[in-house]
Amino acid sequence: MSYRISPVWWPIIGLSSPLLAPMLLIRNRRFRKHCSQTGEVNRDRIAHAQMLPLPELDFLDLLPLVEFKTEPDFLGAAGVSYLFTTSRGSLLFDVGYGPEDPSLVQNAQKVGFSIDQADALVISHLHPDHMGGIKAYRQKRIHLPPELGAPRALRCFLPDKAHCPHGSTEIVQKPQMLTAGIASTGPLARSLFIMGWTEEQALVARLKGKGLVIFTGCGHPTIEIIIDMAKRLSSEPIYAIGGGLHFPVTDSPLHKGGLKVQMILGTGKPPWQKISAEDLSRTIATINDVNPRHVFLSAHDTCDHALSRFADELNSEVSILRAGAKYRL
Repeated sequence: MSYRISPVWWPIIGLSSPLLAPMLLIRNRRFRKHCSQTGEVNRDRIAHAQMLPLPELDFLDLLPLVEFKTEPDFLGAAGVSYLFTTSRGSLLFDVGYGPEDPSLVQNAQKVGFSIDQADALVISHLHPDHMGGIKAYRQKRIHLPPELGAPRALRCFLPDKAHCPHGSTEIVQKPQMLTAGIASTGPLARSLFIMGWTEEQALVARLKGKGLVIFTGCGHPTIEIIIDMAKRLSSEPIYAIGGGLHFPVTDSPLHKGGLKVQMILGTGKPPWQKISAEDLSRTIATINDVNPRHVFLSAHDTCDHALSRFADELNSEVSILRAGAKYRL
């Protein structure tokens, strides 16, 4: 039997329970309060969102620089960094663990990418596996590996207050156009039990003759909420959905010190609750309701069991994203 928390930890947890239990109760009260507040905030943001002048893009190419699964000879990591290239420019979406993990540097060098090739940097949300590592998270600063080169007047779009020392920092407050013909949904909120109040933005683009493409970093606000926002920004049908959906149902991509990290920290729920099969079924039904032609799934936050269910039960053509692979949408 495989445990979320190794039995090695059980005596330590037992001994610390007189302190741990009150802390969890306090956090649970705050978590429940924030759940109600984030629901109200998202409903208000969606209600006030207006259509964006999304240009018709002739193509949209995706190159994952950091992903959990990889092409041969590429490094994998439990984080993401995606390079989007369109007929109007390019955009780097997230930077994985930045300088704290070798995957971004090695994979970027392997495909010949340097930061000055991107017209802008967009961070989906301020978690370590997206903004450049633990130190970046603690400092609320975006950390890029110096090996990627010195950016030239890089615009950095963030969903919440933080600083990007690599260029001009712009805090996205509502849906807006970014660069390369790609838009942001604006920040959408989610109350996570361990990580707290989290603001996350997703990307939206419009492909000529096809429809909308939606890409997430982790999809913490839930894909249901993100889809609702995308529908407010354009009347076009949804052609493709991609990125992280955060379903560590039976396992965690990241294991550390006997802990299945995402199954404890990444569910959004209290640690005594798990993501259920019913949660996964609801998300599958939501995606099938909008019936995208393609779904591109990240394995950095989702277990193989969930990926298999998505592949088997979605009506879409499903691809599992791999670092080093190239996708034309």
